[in-house]
Amino acid sequence: MKSTIILALFMCLLTPVFAQQSVNAIDAQLLDYYQNQRFAEATDLLKKTYPEPVTDVKVLSKLAYTSNMAGKLPDAEGYYQRIYAIDSTNNGVLYSLGSINLRRGNNAKAEVYYKILAQKDTTNFLVFKQLAKIEQDKSNYEGMVAYLQKANKLNPAEADVASDLSDMYVNLKLLDQAEKVLSIAISTDPENIVLLQSLLKLTYAEKKYDVVKSTCLKLIAAGAENGMVLTKLESAYYNLKEYECSIDAFKRIPEINQSETSYYIAALDFKMLKDQSAAIENIGKAIEAGISPNIADYYAEMADSYDIKKKFKAAIFAYQKALQFDEKPLIYYLMATMYDDEIKDKKQAVKYYKKFMSSKLTGKQQKYVAYAQSRIKELSNKAI
Repeated sequence: MKSTIILALFMCLLTPVFAQQSVNAIDAQLLDYYQNQRFAEATDLLKKTYPEPVTDVKVLSKLAYTSNMAGKLPDAEGYYQRIYAIDSTNNGVLYSLGSINLRRGNNAKAEVYYKILAQKDTTNFLVFKQLAKIEQDKSNYEGMVAYLQKANKLNPAEADVASDLSDMYVNLKLLDQAEKVLSIAISTDPENIVLLQSLLKLTYAEKKYDVVKSTCLKLIAAGAENGMVLTKLESAYYNLKEYECSIDAFKRIPEINQSETSYYIAALDFKMLKDQSAAIENIGKAIEAGISPNIADYYAEMADSYDIKKKFKAAIFAYQKALQFDEKPLIYYLMATMYDDEIKDKKQAVKYYKKFMSSKLTGKQQKYVAYAQSRIKELSNKAI
């Protein structure tokens, strides 16, 4: 009996030791999973080790973290909500809930969490940065600027916020304010590409072409060459009367990035260099680039609306405008039928039926051929 009691006491003393060894082994395994980015396995280990119901905040925190890192966002949100129900003073949990919902595209829920946190902690830079992004997604630019201003005041050196705020000021023509924001951030990180891109937008708006030129060259040297940078460099060289350099920048712009602006500046360069043929060619390209490829369709839709309103002369005028941009066979056919059926002008009807027939017709347009042929024949006979 005495030996049984002693054995029981000995086992009671050993139990905490074994428990501690077990916890240490689990922590070691979790650490290995974390270091090797195996978060899904870490989550599974935690679930096996701590079966539901889990009420320990530390365990819930581990489950929330590993689920989040494993991309299991609904699970992570559920764990964080359980932590928040236990401890509503935990600001980190609120931020995590906001971030998870932002990643899931649920901006409305994210905004609720961030706004609660913003009221509790008016010094949280990241919260105001995220709220600014949400306002931007809602196209509420006034709200976006307000949150960016708060974030920038808390951390004026942070590049993303300084860049976004500066760009908004440039759009609002508040160039002095944009300059103040950028000058502080750039003094801290003068080689930051994001800040240099915003500086380029600002100085281009200010027409400080010497600074535009130097900023473009810095961006290019840093590997940030693109169509926008080269077009602004082209413009800077032109305004600095360095026409050959401007043309060189123009030629470096990939064709897919050429624009009405780049073609027009090139035309002005060629004019200054007395190459009128090249100037004419690039002005033509600028005109072509400046016109929407859909403009013929817009006029055709306008003509259709005039047709419905029985305003046939206005409809014909709209169709003629459409043809100036794209000679689509169907427009000829529609004009022919309008002259034929509504305006009763046989001569014009025949003219446009024939134009339709002489066009390169696609498969769908072939179904109108027989009718157009019959109308040409009938109207021509009547004219005789």
